[in-house]
This record gives sequence, structure tokens and C-alpha cells, in this order.
Amino acid sequence: MPIMSSSHETYLVDVEEAGNPPPDGGYGWICVVAQFLINGFTWGVAASYSVYLAYYLSHDLFSEGRPLDFALIGGFNFAFALLVAPLATLIARRYGVRAPMVLGVLIFPAALIGASFATKVWHLYLSQGISIGIAIGLIYIPSTAVIPQWFLKKRSFANGICAAGSGIGGLAICFATQGMLVSLGLPWTLRIMAAVVFLMNSVATLLARSRNEVVKPDERLFNFRLLRSYHALLLLGWSFVMMFGYITLMFSLSDYALAIGRSEQDSTTVVALLNLGAAVGRPAIGYLSDRYGRVEVAGLLTATCGVLVFVLWLPTSVYGILLAFALVDGAILGIFWAVIGPLSADVVGLRELPAFLSIVWLLVALPSAGNRNSRRLPNG
Repeated sequence: MPIMSSSHETYLVDVEEAGNPPPDGGYGWICVVAQFLINGFTWGVAASYSVYLAYYLSHDLFSEGRPLDFALIGGFNFAFALLVAPLATLIARRYGVRAPMVLGVLIFPAALIGASFATKVWHLYLSQGISIGIAIGLIYIPSTAVIPQWFLKKRSFANGICAAGSGIGGLAICFATQGMLVSLGLPWTLRIMAAVVFLMNSVATLLARSRNEVVKPDERLFNFRLLRSYHALLLLGWSFVMMFGYITLMFSLSDYALAIGRSEQDSTTVVALLNLGAAVGRPAIGYLSDRYGRVEVAGLLTATCGVLVFVLWLPTSVYGILLAFALVDGAILGIFWAVIGPLSADVVGLRELPAFLSIVWLLVALPSAGNRNSRRLPNG
């Protein structure tokens, strides 16, 4: 059972954690490197879909494809990554954390190579949408419970460094993808990316190591008894709402740049600045969360993000202001990914963490898939 702790460190701590606390370092920092790479070459690749989206919308490659189709394909990356959580958790329970990750490492490049040979939109749905989403989930989901097992007082900071991987990965991959699309075309861009993600995710999988033998996590896929907790329900509600805003901003800004008359390169720059902001902001969010309280920092930054949308983004058609918004809001936009692991560990404890995260992933799958807007906004 969890017990209460100070409001500025952890809110709920396992009794086992008090007797055998996480080392707050050691091999845990190697696991941080592994998780950083995983975020960079799973969610970073998913974030770069905005570049593919702009490319599909501006090139008549699939005559039967509608803007909604191309938007849903990218949405499937997120939705199926989260929907596969029960399967990933089950495999990890039976065969260890690395087993589902290895499976995902193999599926990911196969899906990208399959997309490179697509001639119909439904080929893209299966390859660049569903299969990539499943691969991301199999790699990412089992790894999310690893970092909280290694850290306590530095838990949010370590998780923030890991979450920055998607920002740095997204930044690099967006520019690389745009350049390869121009110089090499779509098929070879996807094939080269397949080789890159296979190599980097293989390295990350070999480096990852859990402390399950010490923590002895709950063996159940779901533990709905946790929903009796008022704190758990509040965290789930916040997660659901946050994901709507995250998906809208992450995948609308590049198309918005095109809608106000900017070039494809300019739209890529917007996405790159969004990822740069995430790379810088997420470790800072982690540090501030450990120092001033995870709930307090998450609440304040959530409100700030909402205000910036109405003050900077919605009223503007000026490219410079859009760039400023992308950089600033990018720093706080992905707060969900930076704090969901530490906050969940605080609320339910390490033993119940995987079971609770399975509920979280399924809950946020709906807004991940359904809140994608691919329609060009009117000029002016």
C-alpha cells in the first residue's frame, strides 16, 4: 500500500520503496539514455509525420486519398501505440521488458519499408498508420515503467531528460525527412528512415534494464480498484483533456503555416521549433517538478499553455509570431509525456504503476486518433 510523503517530493510512496528505495542514479542514468533514444526514434518519428502530411496534401500521389485519410494515418500512429498497451504489458509480464521491445524493433522498419511500396491509401493505413503505431507501442509502453524504478527524488528530472528525446529526435528527423523528400523522393526517404530506427531502437533496447526483481510489480494487466482513488481519477481526467490539446497543436501548426501562405520548408521549420522547445523545456519541467511539486508545476503549465493558444496562435497570421508560439509552447506542450510516469508512480506506487499506466494509455487513445485536423484553414 502507498503512504503519504511531503508535498514537494512525492505524494505517495510504496512501503517497499521506503525499505529498498531506488538508487537515484547508477545504472539508472544508462536507462535514461536508453529511454531518451526510444523517445527520439519512436515519438520523434511519429512527430515527423506532419512533414509527410504536408507532402501528401501538396502532391497527388494517391488519387483516391482525401485530406482526412492522410490525417487519420498519422493519428493511427498514436492511437494504436496506446491501444497495444495491454498486449505489450502482457508480453513484458511473461517474458521480460525487452521481449515486446524487440518485437517492436522488428515491426517498425518493416512498416516503413512497406509504406515505401504503397500504391493505395489503404496500404498507408496498414503500414505507415497501424503497423508503425503498434511498433511504437511495443517499444515505448514497456519502457515507461523503468525510469521510475531507478529514481525517487530525481524522478521527474530523469523523466524530463527522457521526454526531451522526442523533441530532439523530432527536430532532427523533421529536417532530415524534409531534405530527403526533396532530394530522394518518398520511397527512399521511408527506407532510409527504416534503417535508422532499426539501429537506434536496437541499441536502446539492449541498454534498457528494469528492477522488476526488486519492485515485484502487480501481475495484473489492469487493476480497476485503483479507480477508487480520487487522486487517480483526477490524474486520468487531466490526461484525457491534455491529449486533445497536444494532438491538435502538434499536427495543426505545420498545416496552419501552409494556410497562411508559407512554403513547405517554412512549415517544417515551425514543427522543428516546436520540437526544439520540447527538447529544452521537458528537462526543465522535470527539474521544476522535483523542486516545487509535480502537481503544482503540471497545473500551472497546463493553464499557461491554454492561455498562449488564445493570445499568440489563434489571432495571428504573421509567420514570425507563429514561430515564437511554436518555440514557447513547444517547451510546455508535451508536459503530459514529461510527468505522466512520475505522477502515476506518486499516486499509485511502483508496484501498481504498470497496471495503472495500461489504463492511462487506453484512456488517451481516443483523443490521439480522433483529434486530427487536416483541413487547410482559410487565408487571411
